[in-house]
Amino acid sequence: MKKIDWYIIKKFLSTFFFTISLILLIVIIFDVSEKIDDFLRNDVAIKEIIFKYYLNFIPYFTNLFSPLFIFISVIYFTSKMANNSEIIAILNSGMSFSRLLRPFIISAVILSMMSFVLGNFIIPHTNKGKIDFENKYIRKKQQKRVKNIHMQIKKDQYIYLESYNKSKDIGYKFTLENFKDNTLKSKLSANYIQFDTINNKWKIKDYFIRIYNDKNEDIIKGKQIDTLLNLKPTDFSKNTSLVETMGMKELNQFIKKEEIKGTAQITFHKIEKHKRIANPFSSIILTIIAVAIGSRKIRGGSGIPLSIGLIISFSYILFMQVSTTFATNGNLLPVIAVWIPNIIFSLIAIIFIKLVPK
Repeated sequence: MKKIDWYIIKKFLSTFFFTISLILLIVIIFDVSEKIDDFLRNDVAIKEIIFKYYLNFIPYFTNLFSPLFIFISVIYFTSKMANNSEIIAILNSGMSFSRLLRPFIISAVILSMMSFVLGNFIIPHTNKGKIDFENKYIRKKQQKRVKNIHMQIKKDQYIYLESYNKSKDIGYKFTLENFKDNTLKSKLSANYIQFDTINNKWKIKDYFIRIYNDKNEDIIKGKQIDTLLNLKPTDFSKNTSLVETMGMKELNQFIKKEEIKGTAQITFHKIEKHKRIANPFSSIILTIIAVAIGSRKIRGGSGIPLSIGLIISFSYILFMQVSTTFATNGNLLPVIAVWIPNIIFSLIAIIFIKLVPK
């Protein structure tokens, strides 16, 4: 590589790490001011706040903000190079614009690899510590009761609960339906069920079973029956934050189990899975767009390119939110919802490169 390549790579990475460090400092200051009452009320040690919360907090927010600040960093220092006529000098020396892109893309690939490693290997681990801290000191008032639960626990077997008390492991107004060839074969109804932690079984209390035959039905009543179900008390506590603590292998296994159960939040889990792969690519795409915008010498200095960059970056975020909403409403597959912004902005990157004066 030439000296100019090393110069651009050094400028790219130093500007990015400076801006991301600055925004992280601001975020931490705001977060401390918001949570200071919780820290004081629970008498949390400073050592615990720093090492168990904020050290686990930093990787998550670094990865969250990195595509946006890669974009802003590239526009900022590239537009400064353009205003100082450095870009013109480089291109006049015989270097093509596509060759000029090389150090930018190398830097973006380095940061994309960092984002991939963070998202798939480091952040799931640090999120566990962060969420444990939040549950212990910040989110003490957790919802103890879950209502209106519909779930498929295995093929052709469905359950319904009017409510479930997580602190007591008791479910009320329980129904278990068994189907065969889309025909209801039996239906068990009970006043409540309770999980036996010693025997790892469910105790079904005051039950009523209807067994449907071809022409008639049999009815069985009883006070209590112990049974094994493909269901655990933790299944009622799982939420979207749980998948943030899983590595990719664990997440894939979790999604397979949740698909069988027909969990309502399965789409959120699939979106999280595909985001871990798609998000690192966004850094490369946004870098190319940023170079195409910032390399033009414009009157007014860096202000106009930065303004254009902010509009494009927020458009990207808005596009991601809209496509995610379509996916959660069942109108779009999660994999398509996550990758559509990258595909569209890749086309925008190609258009911008075509428009760059050669």
